[in-house]
Amino acid sequence: MSLERTHPDLRVLDLSENIAGPLACMILGDLGADVIKIERPGTGEATRDLPPRWGLESTVFLTMNRNKRSVALDLRTPQGREAVLRVARGADVVVESFRPGVANRLGLGFEDFRRVSPSVVHCSVSAFGERALGHDRPGYDALVQAFTGIMAMTGEQDGRPARAAPSVVDISTGLWAAISIQAALARRTGGGAEQLRVSLVDSGFFLLAHQIMGYLGSGVFPGRLGSAAPSTAPYEAFSTADGSIMVAAATDRLFARLCAVLKLDRLVADGRFRTVADRVVNRAVLSEIIEGRLRTAGSEHWLEEIAAAGVPVGPVNDLAAALAHPVTTERGIVRDALDGRIPGLKQIRLPIDEHARCSMRQPPALGAHTEEVLTEAGLSEAEIGRLVAPMERTA
Repeated sequence: MSLERTHPDLRVLDLSENIAGPLACMILGDLGADVIKIERPGTGEATRDLPPRWGLESTVFLTMNRNKRSVALDLRTPQGREAVLRVARGADVVVESFRPGVANRLGLGFEDFRRVSPSVVHCSVSAFGERALGHDRPGYDALVQAFTGIMAMTGEQDGRPARAAPSVVDISTGLWAAISIQAALARRTGGGAEQLRVSLVDSGFFLLAHQIMGYLGSGVFPGRLGSAAPSTAPYEAFSTADGSIMVAAATDRLFARLCAVLKLDRLVADGRFRTVADRVVNRAVLSEIIEGRLRTAGSEHWLEEIAAAGVPVGPVNDLAAALAHPVTTERGIVRDALDGRIPGLKQIRLPIDEHARCSMRQPPALGAHTEEVLTEAGLSEAEIGRLVAPMERTA
């Protein structure tokens, strides 16, 4: 069944894999564009095979590929590549994440798409860029977290470097790609094509913007602090008698209020803790004192008491508790996917206004729209048959 599209005149060709490129295209699809995903026959893109699964399908793929039409084409063949260029004649945007140099060798580079779509916005997603030193470096979220220093400052002070659990580099790269594409579309006034390049490494460094500025300004490297922050204290997770809570007493005023509710008023006048700068220097001993007090009662007690004192505080939820929280329900974070291909499928909405008119159609089955899209691109029934038949024989 064809997807209903709110902006069918805006066509996006998704030649990307994994998270960053597919997410950028999904954002455009959520906002109404007609997104056509080109996948290899038989297996589809790489994330279709990743656990965990919702029934038989990868949740990673399902997360990044709603609101798309899937076309299975073998780009190793001249016929498959020619079919992609035929589809691209109606494309406004092309997103690809081939290793640097591969797209040009296939005849699917920027210049190739510009020839068939003179005003196309072409976005390449790479790991370390396309220049000489980054050209051949392998790129995955964790490798870029390690390279940029994110891992070196994540985790407990006496522990090993840790990867941030969310794929923050991949996801932020997808966001930057979508922003760049929308900016290019907004300034396009019937002129020529535009080539955009985004990379995981650039996104990783930008995630560290204020840590980098702090290091350049002070010469002090921000090491691992667990849940704490390098610029203020107390601002971290503390253990209670039965769990943990996050306390964010970031200013002198909030620190005094926290000390009052904890009956630790003496700390306000203590020279080690008089100012924010003093508390940062003496964070370890301050944290030990505060945690000693918090361990005398349970989390719910302290959440109520500290919040009543006007100090920012919150629970340290696991994912199940966070999803079950009334605020999560109120915000409509998790929603039912439309269409019935995968019964009961849920999706996470875009983090924009919850009342925005975003589409939420299920990710496509591999090759579900091959004949439909190729027909729209002007291929004859015989041409489509010659492309589809070999794929069906090898599937």
